[in-house]
Amino acid sequence: MFTKWCRAFPGLPDQVAEARHFVAALLQERSVADDAVLVVSELATNAVRHTLSGSVGGWFLVVVAFRADCVRLEVVDQGGKSVPRMCDAASQDVGGRGLVLVSACAKGWGVKDVPSGRTVWADLVRDGV
Repeated sequence: MFTKWCRAFPGLPDQVAEARHFVAALLQERSVADDAVLVVSELATNAVRHTLSGSVGGWFLVVVAFRADCVRLEVVDQGGKSVPRMCDAASQDVGGRGLVLVSACAKGWGVKDVPSGRTVWADLVRDGV
């Protein structure tokens, strides 16, 4: 059994900061808090920039699940033309490093299709595990 919290956000760039605050508030005082804030920032930014979530009237959902061995972060978006994947970003590229950062922080991450679009998830090791 695990505890799950979720919140929907309008698909606007300024809402990425609100998603970070939501996660930070849930994970305050935990060792995974900083990594979790970075991960949700990258995933929410990708949702707004690269999916239908960033369109007029779009939305994204942030889910934080406290499991026995990890904290799972999920960002549910409204889908798009491309599937999230890690890129080899050249040093001069402005973007393309988000999922590399997610991979570095998480013990695992992935993508799954859902009826409303897709979910990108990342598992972070919990305190004392």
